[in-house]
Amino acid sequence: MSNQGSSRALLAAGLLLCGLPIAAQERFLPSAATVVLASSVHASGATAGSLRALDQAWRAQPQDLSAAVAYARAVFTLGFSEGDLRWFGSAKAAMAPWWQAKELTADGFFMRGLVKQGFHDFAGGLQDIQQAIGLQAQRAEFWSWRFALHLLLADMRAAEQDAQEIDRLFGPAEAQIYRAVLHYRTGQASAAVKLLRESMRAAEHQGASSQVWIGFHLGEALRVAAQPEQAINVWQQSLQAQPKAHLLRLSLAELLNQQGRFKEAKAVATGPANKATSSLTDALLVQALLASRGLKSADETLLAGQMQARLQSQALRQEALIERPKLIYQIAYGHDMAAGLALSVENWQLQKEPPDALLFAQAALALKQARVAEPVVNWAQATGYTEPALRELIGQLTAHPSWSKEGP
Repeated sequence: MSNQGSSRALLAAGLLLCGLPIAAQERFLPSAATVVLASSVHASGATAGSLRALDQAWRAQPQDLSAAVAYARAVFTLGFSEGDLRWFGSAKAAMAPWWQAKELTADGFFMRGLVKQGFHDFAGGLQDIQQAIGLQAQRAEFWSWRFALHLLLADMRAAEQDAQEIDRLFGPAEAQIYRAVLHYRTGQASAAVKLLRESMRAAEHQGASSQVWIGFHLGEALRVAAQPEQAINVWQQSLQAQPKAHLLRLSLAELLNQQGRFKEAKAVATGPANKATSSLTDALLVQALLASRGLKSADETLLAGQMQARLQSQALRQEALIERPKLIYQIAYGHDMAAGLALSVENWQLQKEPPDALLFAQAALALKQARVAEPVVNWAQATGYTEPALRELIGQLTAHPSWSKEGP
């Protein structure tokens, strides 16, 4: 799995829980093919056990590193694929005995690094993943997540070096996808589209997980290249093939909302079974809320209340991590623009991603504090990243009367 097939996943903040009831685990019991992170970046890994078996093995020997890593890997992957961030807390609980360890296996360093970045310790996560690479440089997934973190931190030079190493170690077909991702994140979306279309047709990438991963990036590249209808078509096809892919569902719902196609966005957010909104992830719930507002639907108040209740519950648990659904609710939905801007300032110090840039700029403009969003303008100039919505917002920021004033 690559990042932006996983970049949004790396931004997720898990709930700091020590354990989950069996009922919750049964609800999210995955197939054997999806329990373990892929041994290569594209192919789905195989495992003989179920999540329950991995859970039981870990609980029987919580000081056994291999058992802990296997369980942590399973639940971390599950949290990513299902969009249920509680599982990140379970992964951290499994790795807790080795949280300060200086010597670990490659898998131990890698798993601890994934959990650290899940809790926004990006520097620590990157350091652990680098340790894993030092022990086993031939593991494609290690390089994939290193690339992801460099991209998230806007270290494009390091991300390019990662792509070069992937080319050297795993071949040009693998590296081409990473270079395509780097292209659309540095202002070369059209070139990215071409490379990704080639990759989707390549014989070595015809597996389901590869098609979902490449399809996600192709949709992103098309969206960035001002071709939203083509992006929607790509994501619709990919989601039809993999209806449980949370990242695809979320990306499609968000883009449909942005295009004013609220009825479709709401249907995508709630899923083919029209799931009860109370069971949706925070990310899908806030997209359903935006769609309901666009439709002037009677359930908007209900959805807003559900979202507010979740945020209040998080506050009571003193969860300090910033999740994008909270930023969207505060800014895009407009619940509390001032709080959203403050969160954006804090969040941008940790990670630099396009969706966060849009929200940051929107809040600054709404509050007539354009200069506060100067870091976004500098980031866009430094990386070359551009997309229609951000380009318009940056123009509004720099033309705003408050831009010429000294920022706070």
